[in-house]
Amino acid sequence: MKDLQLKRLGRIMEPEPGNLLEVEGVLNPAAVRGPDGQLYLFPRLVARGNYSRIGIARVKFNDAGDPCGVERLGIALEPKADYELRPDGSGGCEDPRITFIEPLQRYVMTYTALSSRGPRIAPAISEDLFHWERMGLAIFIPYEGVEFNDVDNKDSLLFPVAIPDPDGRPSMAIIHRPLFPGTGPDETLHCRYPRVVDILRESIWISYHSLVDEVCDKHHHLCHFDMHDRLATPVSPWETLKIGGGTPPILTKHGWLMVYHGVSEVREPDKASSDLCYSAGLMVLSREHPRKILYRSTEPVLTPLLPQERHGTISNVVFPTGIDRRDDLSTPDRFDVYYGMADNRIGVTRLDVPESLSEEKVCDLDL
Repeated sequence: MKDLQLKRLGRIMEPEPGNLLEVEGVLNPAAVRGPDGQLYLFPRLVARGNYSRIGIARVKFNDAGDPCGVERLGIALEPKADYELRPDGSGGCEDPRITFIEPLQRYVMTYTALSSRGPRIAPAISEDLFHWERMGLAIFIPYEGVEFNDVDNKDSLLFPVAIPDPDGRPSMAIIHRPLFPGTGPDETLHCRYPRVVDILRESIWISYHSLVDEVCDKHHHLCHFDMHDRLATPVSPWETLKIGGGTPPILTKHGWLMVYHGVSEVREPDKASSDLCYSAGLMVLSREHPRKILYRSTEPVLTPLLPQERHGTISNVVFPTGIDRRDDLSTPDRFDVYYGMADNRIGVTRLDVPESLSEEKVCDLDL
């Protein structure tokens, strides 16, 4: 697939020497334009003991308009709610994504809250990106015997506008990938092959909360989702062990663009056992009905190649989490994608969306 490719621009953020808040890594940032038009990153900052906070940084650009560094501005969220803390004082606020939600005229952050229950999706809301109100944990109504609650869940992505639910009602919609027992990449790596994919329990989902007759001042719909569509399941070799969310969906001339992650097996020459490799691919979803996939990567568009991507806190990881449309350069078909490098640093790549898409695409598995 040659028409959609990510071009590396370089490393933009790494742990600051002497900064105890970042001693174990700076990674997986949200990226969003503020009310002032400037671009802000919200990186996961990892202190000793895997204790994570969500920071705030302003992106700097060079004369060519390329991102070239950041200015650290402080902390957006620090663990303090019971669903972010463990009895021993550890815990974390991790891997945020931020979307400006047009029906609310607010920014909404979805992040991973890590407590003794495991990782769970938690939303927070803001008017200015600097003051955040927690909304609790996301709650999902079961679907055809699939129970989403009390299951590890992370990497959630919100649509910026109302999306039709399966009944056609305008709804808040969230993309997420529940991590059911036995479906983690460390577990699927050791399954016997050929492995049979559990379609309901190894999929990315879209879940909905109807906005019809909704009382929006309480933002109830940010936490409760009662209808669901299965979106995508692992099908290609580069994602055979697991797929999951990446960057929030952003509208292009072809439909909703989402950069997502896939996990495969990699065997290092000097090791007897296999390791995991996290790569990135692209999906384009129908503008009118996002549960329909129009385009999907048959091969990864970004895979660990650089030393900073192949070696770090976790080796062989590129993990996209933030995306920025370059309207500021009058190039609405250009997108900068921010990603974690081996769970230790942050890099940025560029995607220029072509006039047309190749007919080559991957179909999903059928129930």
